[in-house]
Amino acid sequence: MDKILVYRWKVYHYADVIDAFLQEGYEVDELWHTMDSYDADDKMAELLRQRLKGCSYEFVFSINYFPVISDVCSEIGIRYVCWTCDSPLIAMYHDSVFHSVNRIFTFDKTNEIEFRRMGVENIFYLPLGAPVERLDGLLKTPPLMSLDYYRNEVSFVGSLYEKNSYDRLSGKLPEFLQGYFEAVMEIQSRQYGVSHVVDAAMSQDELEQLQEKLYLEKSDRSFSDVDLVFSVTALGYKTAQIQRIRDLLALAKQNRVSIYSGSNAMDLYPVEYKGSVEYGTQMPYVFSNSKVNLNFTIPNIKSGIPLRVWDVMGCGGFLLTNAQAELSYYFENEKHLVWFTSQEELLEKASYYTRPVNDSKRETIARAGYELVKKEHTLHKRVKKMLALALH
Repeated sequence: MDKILVYRWKVYHYADVIDAFLQEGYEVDELWHTMDSYDADDKMAELLRQRLKGCSYEFVFSINYFPVISDVCSEIGIRYVCWTCDSPLIAMYHDSVFHSVNRIFTFDKTNEIEFRRMGVENIFYLPLGAPVERLDGLLKTPPLMSLDYYRNEVSFVGSLYEKNSYDRLSGKLPEFLQGYFEAVMEIQSRQYGVSHVVDAAMSQDELEQLQEKLYLEKSDRSFSDVDLVFSVTALGYKTAQIQRIRDLLALAKQNRVSIYSGSNAMDLYPVEYKGSVEYGTQMPYVFSNSKVNLNFTIPNIKSGIPLRVWDVMGCGGFLLTNAQAELSYYFENEKHLVWFTSQEELLEKASYYTRPVNDSKRETIARAGYELVKKEHTLHKRVKKMLALALH
């Protein structure tokens, strides 16, 4: 039996990806370690060397890309396969992406195009998917809590990004620069499916001032810049917070809205805060028992479909999501799911699909979305395709 080594860290769908490897007949060993730095962690490098020494693994795998893993795999001569669930991923802007042992899979098509233009040959577009078989089995069993806890008219599962680096830095920025950033975020927060934040170009003087405030330390091997890092880690998360809070409050004026989150949402009245739910065992019951499930894609993601979309549809839930470029590759609007391009459209469609007279329309859309995902977009199918490309 072929063996693979999986580097594990705290990300939601690792167990489902590993299960897909097992279904493909692989034996899976796991390596757990919290890295101090994604590109220069001596302890991680040595742990990986020791695990690979004398073992005939077919490849090393991780969710998201880690330069330190790529370096060790290149040194030893073993393939490194990874699959991103975040975009843009700062760790990819590193000279290790050119190692020939890499097989990098990204869920965002624009991300693949960007890196191919840089000369990275072994990068492939692979959207995320849903573990439909596991979800079907789970939803046939009663939940640990009463079903009433999971029943909602409109629900949102996700973060409010209240712990964002922009809030920690904004008071230290020059007034004119803070005003510029707030204008960029206001524009972006009014857009759905169009990314301005990560393209917010700054003058050289502005970049130098921002560099002083950020104290950005990076490896000589990294080719990310302060504009990219700040746009992703500060502006993107802060914009998501602004957009999500504003839209949830607007929705709550016309619908009964619930939020499940690890963020503190106690003050988001009249939105009902229901605490957090565990990804694998509780969240599916929210999706299958809510009339309308919301998805707000963080503006950092330029075109890709985030994991939450696949999660909802894989549970047979009705999805109301912001427009995103790649959605039309796979789905038909108002046949498999429903998307919106403005807050006004969000409010209108939430109101429409929660009316009792439209229950059958909503249920028909949810069923059609589920059947399509079950047929074409399971996580197992994605892993099979990844293996075919990675091992070719």
